[in-house]
Amino acid sequence: MVMLAESGVGSRRRRGHFDAILALGATFAAVIGVIIVYSATRGILVQAGASPSYYLKRQALFVVLGIMCMAGLYFLDYRYVEVTGIVIYWVSVALLLGVLVPGIGKHALGSTRWYSLGPLQLQPSEFAVLGLLIGVSTFCSRRVEGLTWRDIVKLLGMGAVPIGLVLIQPDLGTSLIMTVMLLVLLAVAGIPNRIILLLLAGAVAVVVLALELGLLHHYQITRITSFLHQSTPHPSKALQTAVYNLKQAKETIGAGGMTGTGLFHGSQTNLGYVPEQQTDFIFTAIGEQLGFIGSVGVLAVMGIILWRCIVIAQRARDRFGRLLAMGFLTFLAFSVFQNAGMTMGIMPITGIPLPFISYGGTAVIAFFCGTGLVLSVAAPRRG
Repeated sequence: MVMLAESGVGSRRRRGHFDAILALGATFAAVIGVIIVYSATRGILVQAGASPSYYLKRQALFVVLGIMCMAGLYFLDYRYVEVTGIVIYWVSVALLLGVLVPGIGKHALGSTRWYSLGPLQLQPSEFAVLGLLIGVSTFCSRRVEGLTWRDIVKLLGMGAVPIGLVLIQPDLGTSLIMTVMLLVLLAVAGIPNRIILLLLAGAVAVVVLALELGLLHHYQITRITSFLHQSTPHPSKALQTAVYNLKQAKETIGAGGMTGTGLFHGSQTNLGYVPEQQTDFIFTAIGEQLGFIGSVGVLAVMGIILWRCIVIAQRARDRFGRLLAMGFLTFLAFSVFQNAGMTMGIMPITGIPLPFISYGGTAVIAFFCGTGLVLSVAAPRRG
């Protein structure tokens, strides 16, 4: 195990800085999220006779908790995380196993993904992405002489365990993110490109096998492949529902035009035409109310966050920090592209949230935790 003395913790001060652009970018995106979640849910809640601020208060609380986690991880030297990296990985695996135990995990919408903690729900797969990131980064950083074939096999095993458990839930979207992130981490760690291509082909084969073995339910497969059947003349009932939802999403975005209808004034959003709009389809509320200009602005904020992650990865003082920053960059970038893309009909529909913006405490806190780790990589340290 790498000791703190070996990593230089506690010796003389080194160069570094607090990346205010990254921290403010993440916080600004989350504030936008609170507003958009409120605008996407108030109309439905009023119609149901409930408090229109129900989701607003909960999302605001999640954001505050997330910012606290981000600040805590910034002040914690990321090299301490490396010391416990493998432990963190196995804790995340244990959480994934626990959610599958009857009577412990909560079953909803055909999936078993959550722990029910009173009024709150914890989705361990979001933290499992960070657990895999930390575990693989720790393993690779300790192989100072490079990765051997034996190391590659071990890393693939480390990835297969949480990815397989997430697939069983089933949650194809998160498992895809974990797979892509694992491949990027291996590439950053120095594995030759030809091996990466072979692993990529193997990952595609695993996804196809998962579909063939029925690890995903039929309605979920239909939902994922609906973007390929938008022009099917006589779709099945299940496909018709999925295609209808996708069309509603595209029409809602298109209704915003260039400048949008304005906050709280989108008819598609207020009447609840788009399913799960505060979570998976939050980008449709942005498109309708803020228009093309507002949507580009939100994506620009995400781009700034990604840019700072790239800069921090390039300036990282060691391999562990570089791997952390690049892994989180992959997690964030794939989530943004997938979430926005599926609402526009160019990507499969999966349950991947829009970072910092979609409603959900686990996802918001997980993204803030990842941001805190990257901020810690850039921070001034002793050593």
